[in-house]
Amino acid sequence: MQKDAYTLILEAIEQGDYRPGDRLVESDLAERFGVSRTPVREALQRLETQSMLARDGRSLIVASLDHNQLAELYVVRAELEGLAARLAAKHASPEEVRVLTEMVEEDRAHLGNPEALSRANKRFHKQIHLASHNRHLVSQLDLVHRSMALLATTSLAAEGRGTAALDEHAAIVAAIASGDGEGAAAALKAHISKAFETRLKLDAGATRREREG
Repeated sequence: MQKDAYTLILEAIEQGDYRPGDRLVESDLAERFGVSRTPVREALQRLETQSMLARDGRSLIVASLDHNQLAELYVVRAELEGLAARLAAKHASPEEVRVLTEMVEEDRAHLGNPEALSRANKRFHKQIHLASHNRHLVSQLDLVHRSMALLATTSLAAEGRGTAALDEHAAIVAAIASGDGEGAAAALKAHISKAFETRLKLDAGATRREREG
């Protein structure tokens, strides 16, 4: 199935090919993806409506999140992900639980590679969303994770965070496997809270370096 211009551009943003502040040029995108300018124009308009792109004069750039927007995003993410974990503890099949368990162990091979670990992390969280067996929740979480693509760096790049995050993943899976909905929700919300805390520290460090530089 051939991907449309919207999907191609969105995936490029999610993969970090285009980062917050980067300018998106209609003609360049059409050439890169081998499509005409009309679907690219429509895709850019759609992404702007979804706040993935912002105006900079007459140009469109990849949007960035300020501190308040970041805080709002993590609050919503924690609540929705917690609900997904609670439902997964109730509805996940034995096969889905085994896949989650295997993901945690296999993802340890990516320690030391933040980009690969970030991709693995997204797959793990997506698997929990699907294990909730609630399509409306999955749809809402897709929107939240789309906005997460506007973060220029991954919190998993912080020293020691990768190992801690995988240990937290293991605790989430253990609760889901035992059918402990409240425990799974609490473990996942704590995991998101720790990720947010780590990101705040990274952002504060980057700001300090900019001032000192």
